[in-house]
Amino acid sequence: MEHVKCLIIGSGPAGYTAAIYASRANLHPVEYSGMQPGGQLTQTTEVENFPGYPQGVDGNQMMMDLREQAERFGADIRDGSITRVDFSSRPYRLWDEENNEIQADTVIIATGASAKYLGLDDERKYNGQGVSACATCDGFFYRKKTVAVVGGGDTACEDALYLAGLAKKVYLIVRKPFLRASKVMQDRVMAAENIEILFEHNTLGLYGENGVEGARLVKRKGEPDEQEVDIAIDGFFLAIGHTPNTEIFRQWLDTDEVGYLKKIDGTPRTKLPGIFVAGDCADPVYRQAISAAGTGCQAAIEAERFLLNS
Repeated sequence: MEHVKCLIIGSGPAGYTAAIYASRANLHPVEYSGMQPGGQLTQTTEVENFPGYPQGVDGNQMMMDLREQAERFGADIRDGSITRVDFSSRPYRLWDEENNEIQADTVIIATGASAKYLGLDDERKYNGQGVSACATCDGFFYRKKTVAVVGGGDTACEDALYLAGLAKKVYLIVRKPFLRASKVMQDRVMAAENIEILFEHNTLGLYGENGVEGARLVKRKGEPDEQEVDIAIDGFFLAIGHTPNTEIFRQWLDTDEVGYLKKIDGTPRTKLPGIFVAGDCADPVYRQAISAAGTGCQAAIEAERFLLNS
């Protein structure tokens, strides 16, 4: 068993930024990088909208830069995950996958969220080569091109409208014969001249030589008039939701109906003293690297202030 002032769970922009600030505050943080060190950005080929990289930067490289900066100030960054917690009393008790116990005076949870995928092999094959789960992140690369968005809810409609302002044409692939989105979002999508809604379509796969060149769909799957349809596209965007990586904390902390951790009064604080949240595990709205980094900074500052006043 070891005792630490500040334990950070998860990496990515939120976790690494929290480690930078906590290290500079002499909190000697220990950070567990999690199952996907660097977070979702490690699946992105190029990041163009993070300040400080005027020519853009590879997502993996950016995460390595953040990790190196945190380690420069003394952060103890460990590969591996926290798999169990006991938040019943302070110091809080946590265990990693090797059952090593850590007691922590403060905890920063930055475990992120995982995009939901359809489960197609082609999604992995073309990941970073035309497949994306973030229209805001990657839409810029598809200016004047043809793209498809999968989903029928508000997020899918928002993504389709965002991409319609960049792309030549947007297909909205909807499994059901109707949209689940709010009426106002439905009206906006219907009114967009370059959005074509493909109701009752399911995606069978993607094809292309050096990236996505098209999608193979099935219309009215399982019905007598079932029909396979190919559409030519340059990009394929998933908009069927995210799953926050918060399962082990839900017994102890408040979440919304999906599982995103709840903050108190817009701060990184939770209902338990000394436990703070940062990044996408508590953000169902923005889900951007820069906003995640900002909340990582806030969480570390709150942890420092908490310890000073304890």
